Amino acid sequence: MDTLDMEIQAAAKKRTRAEDAFKRADDELRDLLVRGRAAGLGPSHMAKLTGFTREWVSKIAPDPDATPKRRTVKVPKSTMDSIRNSED
Repeated sequence: MDTLDMEIQAAAKKRTRAEDAFKRADDELRDLLVRGRAAGLGPSHMAKLTGFTREWVSKIAPDPDATPKRRTVKVPKSTMDSIRNSED
C-alpha cells in the first residue's frame, strides 16, 4: 500500500468519525429543542439561540399543545373520473 492509499483511508476514517459526531450533536440539539418547546419556549426564541430559521425549529419541535393539522388532498375531477372508469 502506498502513501496515497494510506492518506485516502485516513481521510475516510476521519470523515466517518466527523459524521458520527455530527449525528450525535444533531440528535442532542433536536432533543433539546423538543424539551424547550415542552417548557414553553417559542420557536423564534430558540431560532435566535441556535442561528437556525424559525421554520426549521418549528418543524423539528412542533408545538406540543397544538392540534394536528389535517391535510386535504385535492384530486382533479378528471383523474377521479378516469379511476372510476378503469374499475368497470
